[in-house]
Amino acid sequence: MKSIIVIIVLLFTCQIVLSQDYGFGKVSKEELEEKFNPMDSSANAAYLYKERKTYFQYLEGEGFMLFTDIHERIKIYNQEGFHYATKSINLYKSNSTLETVSNLKAYTYNLIDGKIEETKLKKDGIFKTEKNKFINETKLTMPNIKEGCVVELRYKVKSPFYQNVDEFIFQHEIPVKKLKARFEAPEYFVFKLNVKGFLSIAPKKESKNDKIVFTHKSRRGGDGSGSATTKTTYSSSNLTFVKYISSYNVDNIPALKEEPYVNNINNYRASAKYELSYVKYPQEPIKYYTTTWEDVVKTIYEDSRFGAELNKSGYYGKDIDALIGTISDPVGRIGLIYDFVKSKVKWNSYTGKYTDGGVRKAYKEQVGNVAEINLMLTSMLRYAGLDANPVLVSTRRNGIPLFPTREGYNYVISSVQLPQGVILLDATNKYGAPNILPSRTLNWEGRIIRKDGSSSLINLYPKKKSTSSVSVMVSLNENGDIEGGIRTVKTDHKAMQYRVSYLETNKDQFLEDLENDYEGLEISEFNVKNAEDLSKPILESYKFVKESQADVIGDKIYFSPLFFLRSKENPFKLEKREFPVDFGYPSKSTSRIVVNLPEGFKIESLPESSAVALPDNLGVFKFNISGSGSKIQLILDAEINVPIVSPVYYDTLKEFFKQMVAKENEQIVLTKV
Repeated sequence: MKSIIVIIVLLFTCQIVLSQDYGFGKVSKEELEEKFNPMDSSANAAYLYKERKTYFQYLEGEGFMLFTDIHERIKIYNQEGFHYATKSINLYKSNSTLETVSNLKAYTYNLIDGKIEETKLKKDGIFKTEKNKFINETKLTMPNIKEGCVVELRYKVKSPFYQNVDEFIFQHEIPVKKLKARFEAPEYFVFKLNVKGFLSIAPKKESKNDKIVFTHKSRRGGDGSGSATTKTTYSSSNLTFVKYISSYNVDNIPALKEEPYVNNINNYRASAKYELSYVKYPQEPIKYYTTTWEDVVKTIYEDSRFGAELNKSGYYGKDIDALIGTISDPVGRIGLIYDFVKSKVKWNSYTGKYTDGGVRKAYKEQVGNVAEINLMLTSMLRYAGLDANPVLVSTRRNGIPLFPTREGYNYVISSVQLPQGVILLDATNKYGAPNILPSRTLNWEGRIIRKDGSSSLINLYPKKKSTSSVSVMVSLNENGDIEGGIRTVKTDHKAMQYRVSYLETNKDQFLEDLENDYEGLEISEFNVKNAEDLSKPILESYKFVKESQADVIGDKIYFSPLFFLRSKENPFKLEKREFPVDFGYPSKSTSRIVVNLPEGFKIESLPESSAVALPDNLGVFKFNISGSGSKIQLILDAEINVPIVSPVYYDTLKEFFKQMVAKENEQIVLTKV
C-alpha cells in the first residue's frame, strides 16, 4: 500500500513538472499558492525559471554585435525576499561606445480571491543612472510586491564588446527550480570554456549552419545619358558560416549558502565563463587574445597604459633626489618613497591594472587610480636603485583567477626584492605599511611582472601574525554589576583595520558604536595612542561600567570571567563546507583578565583550565584560570597560524570553535562566606 502511494505522489509530481508553462506571462495559480520552496524551506525567494541566451548577430554598418536575452521568473515567499523584486542591469561603456538595453517588459503577479492579478512595471519604476565612468545602470523596482507574489521580467542587451562575454551564473543565494542557458558563437570567434563551482554542470554542444545576408544598393540614370530618372536597384549576397552552440538545461539547483570567512563566495559559485581565445576572419590573419598566462602577462605589460608608464621618471626625478639624497639604506629608501607617494597622490577609489589619465597627470593633480599610484611607486623605487616590480592582483571582489583570462587580474601593487625577501606595497591605503596590504588585495597569489616581461607567482598573504592583546581589570559587585578598565594593544593588520575604523569615523560615533557592540557598555576616559604613527602599535584604553553581568540567585553568583568579551556563538554553522576558510592573515589574540570579587563572597567552583589544538599546527586555544582569596585570574590565548584553512579540516575547525565558545561561556560560581 505504501509503495502505491509513493508511485502516485511521484506521478503527480511529474505531471506538474511536465505541465509547467515557462512562457512569459504564463504564471500559474500553483506557483502563486506555493508557501515555501520544496527544495529549501528556509529560502525567502526562489527562481522558478531562469533563461539566458547570448549570441552574435551581424548588423550592416556595425559589424558583429553580442546580444543577450534574459527571462527570469522569481517567487517571493516572505518580506525577507522582497529585495529580489529589485533588479540592476549593468551596462558597460568606453567613451562613446556603450551597451544598451531594450525590449524591457516586467510584471508582478498576485493571487487575489482566487484570481491572478497582474501589475505591469511602468516607467516610474525604471531608474537610469551613471554608476561610474565605466558603467551605466538600469534599475528596476517591481510594483505591488506582497508576500507570495511572483515577479517576471525579460529584456535584451546589445553589446559592442563581443570579446567580453558576461559569466553564465547557474547558482545563486536562492534555489533555482529550472534553468536554461545557451551560448552561440560563429566560427570566426573561438572561445575557451572555463567552469567553476562544486556542481557538475556540463553543456550540450552542437553546430549549425548560418548565414549573413548582405544587401547591395546601386543607382542608374540621371547621368547625362538622356534619361532624367534615377533608378535604384537592390541585390543581396550571402556568406555562410558555422555557428557553435553550447546549451544548458538544469533542474533544482541548490542555493549557495554564505558563511563567515569566505574571501569571495563567487569563487565557489557554479558558473561558466567563455573567454575569447582568438578571432579568425576569412582571408585575414589570426588575432590572438588569451591562451596562457604568458600571453596574458605579455598583453598587459606591452599595453601603453602599463609597461610604458613604468619608464617615465622626468616628472618626479628632482623630488626623489631631494627625498633620498642622504639615505643609502634600501629599507630606509623604501619607507621614504612609499610614504611620499601615499601623502602626494590620493586614491580616487577606482581599481584597475591600467592607468587612466597616466602617471604624470596623476602626479600633477595629486589624485589617481590604483594603477597610476602603484606603477608610479614602482617607477620611483626603480629610480632609487631598488629591484622593484609591479604585481598583478585579483581583488577579493573580483575572485580568484583560476584560468588565464584578461579579466583575471583587476589591480596592481608594487614589490621590492631584498636579500631577506620580497616586500609588498600598496600606496592607495594611507594606513598601510610595507607588507601590510589592504584586505581587498589579500586574495591567494599575485603575479610579479619583471622588466624583461617574465612573470612568477607570489603569495599575497602575510606570514607574520597580527596580534591583539587585551588586559582587563574588573570589580564585580554583589548585585551582578561590574566596573573596571581595559587596555588593548593591536599590531599589523589588526592595527590597520582599527585605524581605518577609528580615523575615518566621527569620534563620538565611534565611541557610541563601541558601546553598542558591547550592548550598552558605559565608557569613560577613552584614549587612543599612535593612531597616526603607523610605525607603532595601536594603544586603546578606557574605563567602563556595565550592569547585570552576573546572575545572582540566593546566596550564589554565577558569571563568565570574560563577561561582555566572551564569544556568543560558533561562526561556523554549515553541516558541510566545500570551500576554504579564509581568515585573511595569521593572528594571535591574548586576553588577561583579573576579577576582584565582591566582599563577603568566596569561590565555590571554577571552570577547568584546558587547551585545544588544531591538527598540523593550524591553531591553538588555551584557557588558564586560577583563583585565590578575593581574585580570579584568567589568561586566554587563541591562535590561527595560517591565513587559509582547507575544507578538509572544516569539521575539526567547527568543533574547535564550538569548544572555544563553550569554554568562554562556562560559569564561575561564588557563594557567600
